[in-house]
Amino acid sequence: MKVLVSDSLSEEGITKLKKHFTVDVSTGLSEDELVEKIKDYDALLIRSGTQVTSKVIEGADKLKIIGRAGVGVDNIDVDAATRKGIIIVNAPEGNMLSAAEHTIGMMMGLARNIPQANASLKSRKWERNKFMGVEVNGKTLGVIGLGRIGAEVAKRAQGLDMNILAYDPFITEERAQELGVKLASVKEIAEKSDFITVHTPLTKETRNIIDADEFAIMKDGVRLINCARGGIINEEALADALENGKVAGAAFDVFVNEPPFDSRFLEFDNVIVTPHLGASTEEAQINVAVSVADEIITVLQGGSAKNAINIPSVKPEVMTILAPYIQLVDTMGKIIGQLMDRNYEKVEIVYNGDVSEKDVRPVTVAALKSLLETAVGSGVNYVNAQALAKSRKIGVVESKSETSKEYTSTVRIQLSKGAEKKSITGTVVGNVAKIIEIDDYHVDIVPAGYMIIAHHINRPNVIGPCCLVLGKKNINISGMQVGRVEIGGTTIMVLNVDSEVPDPILEEMRHIEGILDAKLVTL
Repeated sequence: MKVLVSDSLSEEGITKLKKHFTVDVSTGLSEDELVEKIKDYDALLIRSGTQVTSKVIEGADKLKIIGRAGVGVDNIDVDAATRKGIIIVNAPEGNMLSAAEHTIGMMMGLARNIPQANASLKSRKWERNKFMGVEVNGKTLGVIGLGRIGAEVAKRAQGLDMNILAYDPFITEERAQELGVKLASVKEIAEKSDFITVHTPLTKETRNIIDADEFAIMKDGVRLINCARGGIINEEALADALENGKVAGAAFDVFVNEPPFDSRFLEFDNVIVTPHLGASTEEAQINVAVSVADEIITVLQGGSAKNAINIPSVKPEVMTILAPYIQLVDTMGKIIGQLMDRNYEKVEIVYNGDVSEKDVRPVTVAALKSLLETAVGSGVNYVNAQALAKSRKIGVVESKSETSKEYTSTVRIQLSKGAEKKSITGTVVGNVAKIIEIDDYHVDIVPAGYMIIAHHINRPNVIGPCCLVLGKKNINISGMQVGRVEIGGTTIMVLNVDSEVPDPILEEMRHIEGILDAKLVTL
């Protein structure tokens, strides 16, 4: 078998592969050159430089696996690879410690003005009074995102005798106690922290999670660090806060636009910037190269991938039956994950009818992956979803019933924390996924694009004003469903819309008399 390495890679990984396969290293290939070359290879190993487009995958007739030596897979057309049955693996833990250590290093440099003092002395100046710093001992560190890297940062900060506040919608109180941190809201972190660091994926929910409103309530002299993803902290709002003196300093390794040569950050002496170095250590590069090499060896020799980020290979006859339900629960998980306001302690998945007679474990895993992806991001895959749920103390209950009232088969997902519950039920009709219940309200929805889901009182002059609000803002409604209950009771309305709905418009809808809540769900 043959392996193509199309980006620069640590020699340790290449050496491992060469013990088993023919390995060719060819970097800097254009799309057309890669299309021509890939047809002869069983595996492709890349970093962030190679763009694995649908055109490349279309020409990859022998390709069985794509290995990404790193975490992000934005440069791979995952859907195209999955359709062709190509497994994609990454190395989610290989650079974890390097990123955590870089964060701590940035925080210490920020606290003691180390880069600025270094530059000053090298320019033959002795300015001791200019670079007065602060201790981190006894200070409060706010950690937004308590996944692998965030947890490692918190652990190291505890060794510096810092108090840790943490926000993560998927972390339970029990898990927080194990980590030695106190759970808090983003607002509480903004109000109480001396240092704030972010470690979330960049999603619709986390983009600009720290914005002008959060800066307004922060302590004077707060310091911020971002070694995660550009865009989690609103860069313009931070620049304004630096300019008016609210923020004492910032340290950024990642930016919305890279390289950030036009960024206002470069104008501030109290901002430390590094060129996306979080994973740039010798150890991390060796770790990710060896990890992905091991995955390729295992898969090409007939084993199962440990860090597959798409659906692992299954028997064709099994996939024919399960594939529509995997698609169904993927959609259901995204919907209910966005509807649940808080972290949850238990996931219950109930299979009814014919599907209950099958081995539905891949469907359950797909549901967990979809749910966790809403908060954790692309680091969740079909292999690690169960382990991630367990590490966050989320109980998973799977049950089956051979009976189904109206449909041949249905799947129900319920999230709960204490008395609070959210549920969704779906079915497959002619290979088309449909949602038939939300919170026990009967609906009939083919989910797509953008949906506004609103609980409301079933009475006149409620739905009409909602439609008027959207119409005035030139947002087209392409479909509408209302759950049927008695007049005066509480029900649910689902509006399919053709474009994203900004928060101010949703807020206007929430102020309509009779509307209890309104949320935008994006698929």
